[in-house]
Amino acid sequence: MRQQNRHILDDKITFGELVERLYQWLFVFLRKWRFLAAMVLAGAVLGGTVSLLRKPVYHADTTFVLEQSDMGGLGNISGIASMLGLNLGSLGSESGLFKGDNILELYRSDAMLSQTLLAPFDPSDESQLLVERYIRFHELEEKWQRKVDFASLDFGLPRERFSVQQDSVLREIVKEIRKENLLVDKPDRKLNIIKVTVASKDAEFAKGFNERLVETVNDFYLRTKTKKTAENLSVLQQQADSVRGVLDEKIQQLARFQDKNPNPNPLLQEGMVASRSLQIDIQASGAVYEEIVTNLEIAKINHRNNTPLIQIIDRPRYPLERSEIKPTTGILIGAFVFFLLGLAFVYLQTLFRRHLKQE
Repeated sequence: MRQQNRHILDDKITFGELVERLYQWLFVFLRKWRFLAAMVLAGAVLGGTVSLLRKPVYHADTTFVLEQSDMGGLGNISGIASMLGLNLGSLGSESGLFKGDNILELYRSDAMLSQTLLAPFDPSDESQLLVERYIRFHELEEKWQRKVDFASLDFGLPRERFSVQQDSVLREIVKEIRKENLLVDKPDRKLNIIKVTVASKDAEFAKGFNERLVETVNDFYLRTKTKKTAENLSVLQQQADSVRGVLDEKIQQLARFQDKNPNPNPLLQEGMVASRSLQIDIQASGAVYEEIVTNLEIAKINHRNNTPLIQIIDRPRYPLERSEIKPTTGILIGAFVFFLLGLAFVYLQTLFRRHLKQE
């Protein structure tokens, strides 16, 4: 006994003492086999019940490839344009707004998720919105009835007319979806393939929300990515139309002048001044129009090159992939967890009794 106490005080234990203690604990657990068996049975029943009552989760997946714009194709055109005295630096510059993984964060943003939730659940029937479908399926009217009066909320109103309570409800739903239902990732970091997954116990909501979200984000991405080149193209087109209008007007004025004076006297120089002035205006307007048209054609090429390609590979289709706990798996997991809890309870109970006896 003194030798054993000396080992304990020295914080050391021999192999024989370790085997002896394990044998003692095994004997303790064997004495409690009825309790442990009852725990295993209770865990099996509870696990099987949960697996049967728990609704399956449906997964709606959309996979698409994103091809970034390649501005290198303007190299030859820029060289030719520089010989003509044109500067294409602003035309060929590529915005870094959505480079890399920024589009992944765009899918998780509050603005895109809120805009998607306010879209119709069925495009052919605008009587129900996605946010209303989410509220009804998850029974939020009962869960939040003390805080929110859903009867007074109309999500069909324009967003700028939303009340503080409407914005708060929408923000909380967005947080839940981003945390529990949405997964946006690249299956392979080396590729430009993006996968958007929406998981929900409501199969129709998962499919509808996935389709609306992909459509909303990709449209916003395309419009924003080409916004600068589209604006530049619009300005050049307006300038070309304006100069062309001036050029046509000068040509008509010259024609009217020549009709009034079909055979001017060449010896009278004063009579030729108006005609020559109109001809100079036509030449100047023609030169300006020619340069604007050149810039306009280059801007069109730049706009096409700057437009990224988004090609859908896979769309969500019924039947959706579902994940659920099978009854056999639920029984095994429940039995194992309750068995561990039973061992922990017996262990702590034995230590407590020994401590009382020592006191």
